[in-house]
This record gives sequence, C-alpha cells and structure tokens, in this order.
Amino acid sequence: MPAAATPNNSRTAPTRRSSWAEAAAVADAQAETEAQAEAGAGSDVGAAAPVQPGVQDSVPSPVPAAAPARPAAQPATAQPATPPATSRRGAVPAEPSTPPSNTTRQAAKLAAADAPVSDFITSPGSFVREQKPRPKGGFRGALFALTGGAINLGPGPRQREEDELGRRISRQLQGSYNTAVLSLKGGIGKTSTTVGVGLTLAEFRGDAPCAIDANPDSGDLVERALGEGIYQQSSPRTITDLLKNIDSVDSLTALARYMHHAGRLHLIAGEQDPEVSDSLTAAEYLRIRKLISGYYSVALTDCGTGVTHNAMSGILQSADNLVIAAGYAVSGAKRARSTLQWLASHGYEDLARNAIVVITDKDEVSSRVDKDAIEEHLAGICRQLIAVPHDRGVADGDLVTLDVLKPETRRAYKEIAAAIVDGYV
Repeated sequence: MPAAATPNNSRTAPTRRSSWAEAAAVADAQAETEAQAEAGAGSDVGAAAPVQPGVQDSVPSPVPAAAPARPAAQPATAQPATPPATSRRGAVPAEPSTPPSNTTRQAAKLAAADAPVSDFITSPGSFVREQKPRPKGGFRGALFALTGGAINLGPGPRQREEDELGRRISRQLQGSYNTAVLSLKGGIGKTSTTVGVGLTLAEFRGDAPCAIDANPDSGDLVERALGEGIYQQSSPRTITDLLKNIDSVDSLTALARYMHHAGRLHLIAGEQDPEVSDSLTAAEYLRIRKLISGYYSVALTDCGTGVTHNAMSGILQSADNLVIAAGYAVSGAKRARSTLQWLASHGYEDLARNAIVVITDKDEVSSRVDKDAIEEHLAGICRQLIAVPHDRGVADGDLVTLDVLKPETRRAYKEIAAAIVDGYV
C-alpha cells in the first residue's frame, strides 16, 4: 500500500483508488453535479470548477501489475468501457448516450407548456370534421336523399342565399327597435306587408316580434293575421283598452291580456269604433311604444294611410327605420316618392334616406306599365327597393299566412325583414 501524499497549504490530500475505473466514476459523478449547479451545457467542465486533486495521479497504468479482476491474457492496450477521467479536463463533448441534464429537461418542459395545445374547450373543431349543411331540394337534395347522405354536395347558390337571409334576420340585437310601415295611398299592400314581414321575423328570430295597429281608420291588422272569424271569437281587446289600463301593466303576463297571437307574432289590435279610432295621440302612442320596448326587441307599427294624423309625429319620432308601401300603378309610385320628399322636408331626412320601399304587385297591372321604369324612379331616393310579386294570398285582402304564399313572395318578405334588421345595427 503506497504512502499517503503529504498535504500542503493549497491542496488537500489526494485520494488513492485501486483502479482507473473507480477514478473515472468519481470524475463522472463530479461532472454531473457541476452540470446540475448550472455550470452550462457547453461550458468547459475543467474551467468551471477545480478538479479533485490527486485523481489523475492516482490512475494506474493501463495494465496494472496487481489487477486481480483482469485476465492475464488480455492485451495491455485494451480500451476501457468508461473513458478515463483525464478526458473530462478539456472541452470534450459528452458521449451521445449521455442523458440530458436536469436543466435541459426543465427547458424542454417549459417549451412544451408554452406551445399551443388543442383541446375540446378552446378548439373543439380540431377534433371534429366540419360537416356540410344538408342540401334542400333540387339535384343536390335528391342525390343526398338517394345515397342516404353518403354523397353531400352541400347547398347550392340559391339555398346559400336563403341561409344568409335567415342569418341576417336572426341576428342578436341590443335594445328595442321599431319600424313604421306607412303610405299615402290605401290598398297598396301596407297591412299585408306588415303581417307578412312580422310572420317572417317570428319564424327566424329567437325572440317574438310585436306588431302594433296604429291605423286611425279602423285598421284590420289583427284580422289579416288571424282571420276575421278567429278575431271575432276572441276577446277583441284593442289599443284603447291597453291605454286605459297601461299603468297597471307591469309584466309581460299582464301585457299578454291585451295582445293577440298569430303563432309567435304578437299583435295589438287597432280601435274599431269610428268615433274613437282617430283619437290616438302622439303622446299616447309614445306611452305604448315605451311599454313595448321593455319586452320586445323588434316592433312593427302599421301607421295607416297618410303622414299627418294625430299619432304620426310620435310614430316618426320613435321609428328606427321606415317601410314605404307602394304599387306599380303610376299613382302609387308617385305617392311613394311624395312620401319620401315630405319626410325629407319635415326633419326626417335620415328616415327618408334609409327607407325601404316595397312595391307590391297587388292588382297585377297590365303589361302597359313599365315596372322597370317605376322601380328605377324610386330606387335612387331610398336605401333599398324590394318588389313583392302578385300573389292571391296577398291580393284577396283576407288572412295572410306564409304557408299559402308563393316561394317568390316568401323570399321577398325575407328580404324585407333582413333589410329591416340591417337598419338596426
């Protein structure tokens, strides 16, 4: 056993090992400890911390004389499985099989945590393929039905347009809005437009709309929506009854006692007694409008004929947009233009500019009438012009229901409803 090295003031006593393998293991353990102490993956291990003294001196020659575990026949030049400790003194890179340090593992974990990960909450679409809408009608619909949905070409252009109209009608609104439907001439589709558009709004919107009959001339809004027979059988409460008891109406349940219902369209009937039908004032209408605004996001007001009756100033004051009813007869087109000009000259320029003109072919005018010229005459002085084709379900002046209308008529009412809601946002 060799004698221990003599200590001095600057070095500790070296530790003698019995073999170079033990010395290499000590050096490896010390290098790993230094790496964990943030010595840095690429730094020089020998320069970062002092090497244990005496280790290199204690490494014996490649073939020690007294190595009982080594076979005598093994060549003296055989390479050890673990590199000698002296290889750790320089900037020699680690073997490929060396496991990463804790610092490297921690950095990888942090990078993985920061990386965006799809989950069912934030991005459910990442896990489910988008499904095409089901086509309705036509070749696409027939092919879908024939193959049991295996072949889905999606909706055609016409259906996509219809779906877009439905999306515009059903959009969510913040607050309550009112659209006034008026004209200077009677019998040109004003009330039928109010009912048709109201039923269309009720079909597509999540909240029920309300229609108010403010016609001073015994309006028939509710009769057109319910049918004459059903209206007479029900309790014929009118706008006058509501005004008499308006102070006691403090809930939708209380208000419902004065309403009529055509499906999801809620209606307030106009006064039928000629002696009091023209007594609705602007202030009274505004009280009705204020009450309705607390329960309905969309209201339609059938104004009757003319723009100068008592309630009209209150209606225009509270209106968010207007629908001007017109016809293809020359007189009807002129009156529609006169209505817009009157509005613009009496302080309602914005209502006139953003008005929707609806031309209803109620009487199926002859071919002598140039419909295109009438439409062009009116289109330049309003926000949008929409034509409603001739339809017996509208022209007869009786019950208006969407089920019996032509597809073209229903499409026109959808366009009007979408244009109305567009004017709210």
